[in-house]
Amino acid sequence: MRPSPALADPAKARRRLRSAVAIVVLQAVAGVFFVIDSVSDVELSPRGILAELSWFEVLVAAALLASVILGARLVRQLFREVRDRDRVIALARGALADVVAERFADWKFSASEADVAMFALKGCSSAEIARLRGSAEGTVRAQLSQVYAKAGVTSRSMFVALFIEELLED
Repeated sequence: MRPSPALADPAKARRRLRSAVAIVVLQAVAGVFFVIDSVSDVELSPRGILAELSWFEVLVAAALLASVILGARLVRQLFREVRDRDRVIALARGALADVVAERFADWKFSASEADVAMFALKGCSSAEIARLRGSAEGTVRAQLSQVYAKAGVTSRSMFVALFIEELLED
């Protein structure tokens, strides 16, 4: 099951949760007002049909407040889920950074090769890497060839796949 787009983007998920909290707060205010109004109607009304309708309003107001409480619980649960997902994402990012650093050390990349390799992992083209590093594109291509050779691969996609496979292993 794929996560909803809102949950895939933590910032968007937080905005949606804040909106949900605002809605629950507005419902709570409306529910409290409705209960107070209904109770005052019951106290002021004479016996008969009006009193029965007033008690019905009290029951509806109580149901509204119960739904507000359930909504608040749901919002609290969603906050926990977003917090837990943020924590897992942060751990995964840290784990990937550790794996990358470990592999770069294992392959004995020079500082320049590590820099170029990191840009390659991030999806930059050779021209973009050259521009970012202030070097010639031919130099970057030569460094990438060294990176691939040391890593035991022949292409950028194979190089990236090394790290993805490591994360996907059980």
